[in-house]
Order: sequence, then structure tokens, then C-alpha cells
Amino acid sequence: MAVRAVLVEADGGSRGNPGPAGYGAVVRDPASGEVLVERSEAIGTSTNNVAEYRGLIAGLEAAAELGAVEVEARMDSKLVVEQMSGRWQIKHPGLRPLAARAAALADRFDSVRFTWIPRDRNRHADALANAAMDAAAGKPAKQVEVGADPATAKPSWEPRPTATATRLVLVRHGETEWTVQGRYAGRADVPLSDRGREQAAATAARVAELAPSVAAVVSSPLSRCTATAEAIAGALGGQPVRRQDDWVECDFGAWDGRTFAEVREGWPGELDAWLASTRVAPPGGESFAAVAGRVDRAVAALREAYPGETVVVVSHVSPIKLALRDALAAGDAFLHRLYLDAAGVSVLDMWPDGGVAVRSVNDTAHLVTR
Repeated sequence: MAVRAVLVEADGGSRGNPGPAGYGAVVRDPASGEVLVERSEAIGTSTNNVAEYRGLIAGLEAAAELGAVEVEARMDSKLVVEQMSGRWQIKHPGLRPLAARAAALADRFDSVRFTWIPRDRNRHADALANAAMDAAAGKPAKQVEVGADPATAKPSWEPRPTATATRLVLVRHGETEWTVQGRYAGRADVPLSDRGREQAAATAARVAELAPSVAAVVSSPLSRCTATAEAIAGALGGQPVRRQDDWVECDFGAWDGRTFAEVREGWPGELDAWLASTRVAPPGGESFAAVAGRVDRAVAALREAYPGETVVVVSHVSPIKLALRDALAAGDAFLHRLYLDAAGVSVLDMWPDGGVAVRSVNDTAHLVTR
């Protein structure tokens, strides 16, 4: 019987890259989580990326056979997700035919969304892929529990691969007058206060301790961030500060410069709707969902440009919260429960295989309290 919408979870890998390779794909009902189809295959000697694409293709083929018209494809391969979403170029000639095949399958559906998920949320497809790799290597087959729910599986405490992680040191800008007054500061270019400049200097020393070797210092284009970033760059030996628009604060529209109490009084219905959904924007402003899209693009660009290196990013509350939300695979309620101080520092690592580790959140030990 045809189904309208499905989730496709896909994975692939090889032992040796290239080496004995295989893939796994699971198609689920998005409402119940019920497994509708499983696919896996040993594909001989190949690479991780080829196997990952083969897993995606198998999952899309299964979804088409079920008659689905809406598909969300979830993978822990950042490369495949970003390439299929059109944000990364497909540079390796061996992957282009596979990407074209996947794109042709995607065109058969009314809508397809490609989503990156951490490996621990892709355990079922990962288990199928590992069983297929075992078969490719001539090892005895291991039983994979049909319909196993990844959410209830035990976490893996295996050490991270030997590849070096890309590290992001996320810094909120120093204090401004609006910070003290509790005002929404979106696109308004509010400068650092005297205390904010002191905080920037203290944060620069802290970042230099955490990351003495930095590939780049990236900043939102607003002056409260660039001033903080310039202090950090100076402490790191005078690196240039690279402005990137995707790290700018959320546009709060008509609420910019107003306190929460003023917004509550003037726009009570709009505020309730905004607090309830990341897809709702302030009047004349930008939704958190829109901010998340550009933050995801910005993080992906840094991973591609600086693999295995450390990058300092100076930004604002909303972009940093969204980056941490996604790194922690948290829900939207996280955005309203996490507090980020001015000049606070958070650190996250990202591995080539899609693994993520959040090392610290809102470190303020370097700041002098008053």
C-alpha cells in the first residue's frame, strides 16, 4: 500500500577506505517510527563515500517503490548531505554518477529534504552497513535486530577515529549598553561598552590559551563582534579578521532595541507565536529557522575550508545557540533554556565521519565579575 511520507535513514562505510565496503538503508513511517523497508548490500572493495551514496540510493529506491511522495533523507555523512543539498561541490569524479543517480531518484518525489544527523541517531542503518562490511570482508554475518529503535540502543563509547577534528571556538561578543539594558540587539550596530572592551581583552587571552594555533578568526560584520574578534586576533599574533555575513545576529525587526517587557506589551500575540515556533519571525524580522539555515551553511563552509584545524568564530547569541543546538542534537526548547553571557566561550569538535563533541558551553571563568 502506498504511503505519502517516509523517513529514509542511510549509511555506508568501508574497512580501510578503500576496503571491504557495504551500505544499509532503513525506511520508516515518520509518525510511528515503524520500519517499512530495510536494504543492505556488500559492494566489494570501495570507499566510505561511495558506500554512503549507495546507501542513500537504496533508501530512495525503496521509498519510491512504496509510492512515497514526501521524503526526508537522514544521514550521518555531512559530505553526502551537503552535496545533495547543493551547498558543496562534488569534486571527486567517482562520486558524480552516484550523486546524479540519487538526484534523479529525488526528482521522482514531490519534496525531498536531506538532513544531517549524528551517528548515534543513525544506529540502525549503521548496523546494517557494518553487517554488509563484514560480509564484504568474508566475516561471519552478525544478526541485526529488525526494527530496532536507534533511540533505545546503547551508546557507543568507542574512541574517535584518528582523523583530526575541525574545532570551532565560538565566542559571543563583549558587552554593549543594550546588553546591560536587556534590549534585543539584532542588526543594530551597537558598539562595545567600556566593560565590553575589557571583556574582549580577557577573552582574547583565554582563547589564546585554548587555541594557540588558529587557522582563521571569523566574525559577524557588526562592530561589537569585529572589535571582539580583533582583540582575539591580536592575541593570536595579528591574524586578519574575516567577516562572514552568515554569522550575523537574527534580525529582530520591529523589536530591535526594545526590551522583552516592551515587546510583551506591544506585540503579545506575535511574541507568543515566536516563542512557540522557530519558523515564526518577529514583525519585519527573521525567523530562527532562517538563521539556522545560514548558520548550517556557515559551519559547513568552515569544515570544508579548514579540515582538521581550529577556527575562532565571534558571533551573537542566536547563531551560537543554533550551532550548539544542532551539535547536541537538541530540540528547539534548548534555544530558550540556554543562557550565553557576553564574551562567553563555547568549543565544539567535528570529525570527518560526522561525529561531533561539544567540549564546553559558555565558559566565563576568564571574566572578572562585578
